[in-house]
Amino acid sequence: MNNARYLTLNSVVVTALLGVMLFTSGAAGPRQQQLEVLDVQRINIREPDGTLRAVLSGKATLPGAIVRGKEYPHPRQQAGMLFYNDEGTENGGLVFDGAGGSSAGSLTFDAYEQDQILQLIGMTQGGRSTAGLMVNDRPQRSIAQDLAEQTRLAALPEQERTRLLSERAENGYYGQQRMFIGKTDDKATIVLADKSGKPRLQLAVSPEGQASIDFLDDQGAVLKSLTAQSLK
Repeated sequence: MNNARYLTLNSVVVTALLGVMLFTSGAAGPRQQQLEVLDVQRINIREPDGTLRAVLSGKATLPGAIVRGKEYPHPRQQAGMLFYNDEGTENGGLVFDGAGGSSAGSLTFDAYEQDQILQLIGMTQGGRSTAGLMVNDRPQRSIAQDLAEQTRLAALPEQERTRLLSERAENGYYGQQRMFIGKTDDKATIVLADKSGKPRLQLAVSPEGQASIDFLDDQGAVLKSLTAQSLK
């Protein structure tokens, strides 16, 4: 057998063997690849039926708000990872950003088809820092209603839009913060708020070590304050 015929036959056999190996490995289980570095802008994780379950992305390609597989415009300035439930609706995320002396990181857990009800946050901005755990109330309606309303709100005259959003914020239309446990600058605090989001009880320790328990009215004024000295 001459060399040309031998090389041709050898290449055919090797190609056939590789084809069999690839076919049988695919039939035996999921294909796996090992890479030292994967350099991409975004990774989507999906179920076999195509349902989106997670997105890992830089800020340029992080998606808007997705509810039941439909994406709504929702600008984000962070990079990170978003998580989705069995219906393809966002239900939490881990995001980070920072530049020019500011930084922020946030881990959130959302209510069903709503915004976050639990948030772990750490941020520094304008020379001030906040770190803590926040618990929020959210309305029972789907957030898809609010997202679909964005175009109508944007079309309102600025004064009318500002008035409407102010009224909604006052009435807790989009939800209210009910609890904060953490640190703001050098002061450690626990703040408990009523259904309207107004702080009514605050436990605090000052940078100097002064501990206090303050009872507040609906305007934030201190009704009664307890300290170690006042309890003696």
